[in-house]
Amino acid sequence: MKKLFYIPLLILGLHSSVRAQELIPISKTEVRTKVLENNISIKISNEEFKQARADYRQTNAVFLPNITASHTAIATTNPLMAFGSKLNQEILTQNDFNPALLNDPSQIENFATKLEIQQPLINLDGMFQRKASKSKMEAMSLKTERTQDYLAFEVDKAYMQLQLAYKAVDVLEKALEAANANKKLADDSFKQGYLQRADVLNVEVRVTEVQNQLQMAKSNVQNASNYLSFLMNDERFVVYVPTDELTVSAYTLEDKTVSENRSDIKAMELASNAYDAMNKADKMAFLPRLNAFGSYEMYDDQIFQADANGYLFGAQLSWDLFQGSKRFGKSQKSKAEYEKSKLEYEQYVSQSQLELNKAKRAFLDAENKLKLTELALQQSDESLRIRTNRFKEGLEKTSDLLMAETQYAQKQLEYYQTIFEYNYTQAYLQFLTKE
Repeated sequence: MKKLFYIPLLILGLHSSVRAQELIPISKTEVRTKVLENNISIKISNEEFKQARADYRQTNAVFLPNITASHTAIATTNPLMAFGSKLNQEILTQNDFNPALLNDPSQIENFATKLEIQQPLINLDGMFQRKASKSKMEAMSLKTERTQDYLAFEVDKAYMQLQLAYKAVDVLEKALEAANANKKLADDSFKQGYLQRADVLNVEVRVTEVQNQLQMAKSNVQNASNYLSFLMNDERFVVYVPTDELTVSAYTLEDKTVSENRSDIKAMELASNAYDAMNKADKMAFLPRLNAFGSYEMYDDQIFQADANGYLFGAQLSWDLFQGSKRFGKSQKSKAEYEKSKLEYEQYVSQSQLELNKAKRAFLDAENKLKLTELALQQSDESLRIRTNRFKEGLEKTSDLLMAETQYAQKQLEYYQTIFEYNYTQAYLQFLTKE
């Protein structure tokens, strides 16, 4: 019942400042679902994976044949071409060996249809290039997964910021209500001669301060809502109202470590493997390649005819012995890239462990701070209650009441801020230790 009453109250409180904008209640689950469906960073990551997958599919050429078909039409009086064309068309006669005709032939037309196939047999450098491309594709898949993990964490943080902003609005609205009530008491007391004008001015200053703080809190609500809209790729930029309460989440701090199976760490390992495979590919480029080839040819003096035909097949062992030391430099470069990737992997794992240690300490600090701020809130609440009653009876100074009122509002805000910090460190710990 408290929750159902809380949302309409906040909507009414925000209505004047966001009159032109739509207020939409939303849960954290809804935000997370929309982010996974519409977030641009996830879409970009998916396209990067598709690019890597396409690169990997191109390496199928290491196994699959290269097949081409062509149709060529020529007309020539070149002695060699003319004699060869007749020979291919199988129309050569004894008369064609006449030296006069050989040296000065008439124009001849030749139409050739040719089907060629090239089949790789042994291509060791291509095999390792394919292996490197596969590692890169798998790394991009894990990168996409980690992007989704990060955005889920970012949704938790952004949603808690929205909850905190609404809590601040709630606290400051109550503080403004109390400040206005005290101002009325001060005005009445001033009229009756119990207070000086300076005391009334102090109360009015307090009312103005709370009004300014409340306006800033309402701006924070809009800022937090806009960030959620950005995460969900919603261009309407409406003002959201959280349907989930900002409460303390139960969590047990276990002795967890950074797992090497975490998607981003595993992606870096696969990237290092890709560099290793590329280095081996550069080394294998020193070895010869073996390819098979074949062709089927059809000739005629009429277009798209095939009165004569023939075929050719064979195998070729090719070996580039020296390319001006270019190959040596390329191998040395890929070796350095591989060694660099291993160092970057070690550094990343170490940095992740450092972040985890910091997050654990931050969680313990937030846990202790939560207990202290809860106790301080109870004390300031009781102090304000006592001073308010004494002020009504004329037994308390205006300045002391204003101080107690300010302190109570501050302790409320500190308490909700600490809940945010406590829950945030939990979410961050889960993000760092997720496998």
